[in-house]
Amino acid sequence: MDTTSQTPPPYQLGDTDEECRYPVRVDDQHHLGLIFRWHGGWFAIPAGQSEALRVGDGGTGKNTAALYLVSEYNEGRIVPQDPAADAPEASRALIGPVPLLHPRLPVNDRNTEHALVAMAALTAYLWTPKGGYPGSDNPWFMECELCHWRGPRYWSHLRGRNQNPPSPHRHPGGCIGADQVRARIAAYQQ
Repeated sequence: MDTTSQTPPPYQLGDTDEECRYPVRVDDQHHLGLIFRWHGGWFAIPAGQSEALRVGDGGTGKNTAALYLVSEYNEGRIVPQDPAADAPEASRALIGPVPLLHPRLPVNDRNTEHALVAMAALTAYLWTPKGGYPGSDNPWFMECELCHWRGPRYWSHLRGRNQNPPSPHRHPGGCIGADQVRARIAAYQQ
């Protein structure tokens, strides 16, 4: 398949904020809103609004959510904002301890139990969460304590499975080598 003739999407995605939401822009001048994934669905928050709308499922991906905002903009239903509207969320600093649970995750015994297990493991695995536990299959903004990379990760990808240790591949963009990860973090040793 020749990928050189593919048309680029009619939008740009910015870096995720600490709520793992992507800002959507057109022409690098118009902020159309935010998109995010939550429990298998993709949601959009149009610029100037606060309510999230489910606009796609996990199979359709973030492209569907971003194109929803572009369509709403093209139909005149979104008044774009200045791209600086992206900055406050993306540059927010962590002050004090993070909550145990993400605000969208219901407070119940099961979620609390899973959050306590995840938070304890993150400490052992040298990750710093920048928000409350969102559930195992939702993006969670974190900082790698080994190289200070920051971005969204999924608890289901970070934990070990079937009595195996976690993968020494910690995040995109590279980290310290797998041998160094295993040497510095006991949980990663085989």
